[in-house]
Amino acid sequence: MSELTTIARPYAKAAFDLAVEKGELDQWSEMLTFAAEVARNETIVDYIGGMHSAEKLTEIFVSVCGEQLNELGQNLIKVMAENGRLKALPDVCTQFLALRQEYEKQIDVDVFSAVALDQAQLDTIAGKLEARLERKVKLNCSVDETLVAGVVIRAGDLVIDNSVSGRIRRLSDALQS
Repeated sequence: MSELTTIARPYAKAAFDLAVEKGELDQWSEMLTFAAEVARNETIVDYIGGMHSAEKLTEIFVSVCGEQLNELGQNLIKVMAENGRLKALPDVCTQFLALRQEYEKQIDVDVFSAVALDQAQLDTIAGKLEARLERKVKLNCSVDETLVAGVVIRAGDLVIDNSVSGRIRRLSDALQS
């Protein structure tokens, strides 16, 4: 897995730099997301793993993607096929989207709560996180019925556990030390 991440990095960076230069971040995000889904398809995965020429792989891949890829997107597929790197396309997409979030100063935040939160609570959480992280925050909310009460917030490496079970665990640790 880490090998594909390493392989994908220069392709993602090149695509990102080109997208920024051309002002086409949205278009490239859509193209790479679509192409990554095609690359995950079982039939395509089997075909990529087979003994086919780069030209044939490019032709098949581009024909499946159709209108979703512009000329530069097709060129990326061609270069990756020539280098035997099409299997890394989903990782290219993931890294491209991460570069875009960093560039646009955005971060996805997962919020787990015992009950569904109302809009005022979500606005409060988003506001405080934006101030703390100095980024635009996109909340991904879900209900976790294993929590008795409170919330657990995950933003990258940052975890804020403000749940009752988290508080009890911290209290227990403090009493034991």
